[in-house]
Amino acid sequence: MASARPQPLEGVRACVFDAYGTLFDFASAAARATGVPEDKRAALTALWRDKQLQYTWLRSLQNRYADFWQVTGDALDFAIETLGLSAALREPLMELYLGLEPFPEVPEVLRALRFGGFRTAILSNGSPAMLDALVSRAGLAGAFDAVISVDAVGVFKTHPKAYQYALDALSLPADAIAFQSSNAWDAFAASDFGMRAVWCNRYGQRRERLPGKPDFEIRTLAELPGLLAPP
Repeated sequence: MASARPQPLEGVRACVFDAYGTLFDFASAAARATGVPEDKRAALTALWRDKQLQYTWLRSLQNRYADFWQVTGDALDFAIETLGLSAALREPLMELYLGLEPFPEVPEVLRALRFGGFRTAILSNGSPAMLDALVSRAGLAGAFDAVISVDAVGVFKTHPKAYQYALDALSLPADAIAFQSSNAWDAFAASDFGMRAVWCNRYGQRRERLPGKPDFEIRTLAELPGLLAPP
């Protein structure tokens, strides 16, 4: 017997996306860096990303905010040293991080959402300059009503101030926003904050043991438009 079609989310007026890992493939930096040995690309991507996230959480706990560009560079330095790679890779890798490739379905999903009457936005730990470069180089400059950086509030997700800033920027209540993230911790936190949350589980992660419960779990963003009732 076919499974029942899920009930679409009612009352959503805006779709807000995490950037790194959700809209843009953070693995594409190491994959395109010619100086990174083939057998170390996966390890570099994983360690760089893990330390980047750890540093956002630890800096938030310490109340020692530094923007995401510094955090990303610090995490890369750690990864390069740990894996015994050349320090000369730092500059080209950081430059590649400004132009990460969007996942294949992203442009069409954004077009479909906007055609359907939804506002679209990014809420990211990325600094404004990083996000501007990312969106522009991907050819998506006209695809968003707002590109929102936590830099304005000086604390990273999952702090409630980060999610509140998106509400303030869009002048919408939490339950009028569908928030999409490939990071389970981010989707769970947005749900706990009161947003309608969609976990885009691209990487086959286990469910987190954290407050919150995403409304849907999907494998790619191509599934998103069918989960939303018209605004």
